[in-house]
Amino acid sequence: MIFISEPAKHKLESLKSEAGIGSDYFIRVSVVGGGCSGLSYKMDFDNEEKPGDQIFEDRGEKLVTDLKSFLYLCDTTLDFSDGLNGKGFHFVNPNASRTCGCGESFAV
Repeated sequence: MIFISEPAKHKLESLKSEAGIGSDYFIRVSVVGGGCSGLSYKMDFDNEEKPGDQIFEDRGEKLVTDLKSFLYLCDTTLDFSDGLNGKGFHFVNPNASRTCGCGESFAV
């Protein structure tokens, strides 16, 4: 399962509203090679499911990932912070053995 925090849910709702994106869109999360630690997160709005997609729903938000990425994202929570120590989405990933200082990449 992939989870979403309450602050992330509210920010996603706000972004969808600002962009005029309908309820048929969901959040696609994936893991790609790159970044300081070897693997990076990728996140975007999408409205087309692909064969092999893993589909989850948490707090009323639909989150979709491919099977390969799910191996790295299992039990991960998408969170959002707008505090003094940084603003933006970040992933709380229990599978990551190391993360870089910017929080954009990780290793397992």
